Amino acid sequence: MQQASARHILVQSEQKAQELKTSIENGADFAQVAKENSLCPSSAQGGALGSFGRGAMVPEFDQVVFSAPVGVVQGPVKTQFGYHLVEVTERND
Repeated sequence: MQQASARHILVQSEQKAQELKTSIENGADFAQVAKENSLCPSSAQGGALGSFGRGAMVPEFDQVVFSAPVGVVQGPVKTQFGYHLVEVTERND
């Protein structure tokens, strides 16, 4: 079964997600930005979600995690929870 590891940042607005993405692209540390801004409990681990299989996350999130290049911040990705920035850290293709 296909497995991936990812980290994410969850915020309430697309604008906030875009601002944080720009900050990361300009050199800010993803884990630090997650700790300071993410609404998800995973923020305590720098947004790390650990390893999971296809179908374990909501469809919009799942689609990004199992198709995006590893190590490239994706988003904003809208789900029922808000807007995510997602970085795939590992995947067994």
